[in-house]
Amino acid sequence: MDSWTVRALRGLSGIAAGGVVAATIAVVVVAYLAASRDFPGPGTDTITAHVVSSIVAVGLQIAADRLRGGASMLASMAVLVATTLLLWTQWWS
Repeated sequence: MDSWTVRALRGLSGIAAGGVVAATIAVVVVAYLAASRDFPGPGTDTITAHVVSSIVAVGLQIAADRLRGGASMLASMAVLVATTLLLWTQWWS
């Protein structure tokens, strides 16, 4: 059984991965609505960044959930890094 810190980090990264997926869905819906109403929306680079980040975050989260100990911590931290990179490059810049 993992320590409470590993489990807490895994839980936090799971929330972050879910947030990335939710943001991806929102960006795709906004892009669709913008295109159907002839309104400028997010470009293909933004959509691609979100889809790739979702795939990476979910894949790493699955690995974090299946691994134990230090390997689980590394995978969880990688999810947080991928989430931070997406937020930094697509939302905060």
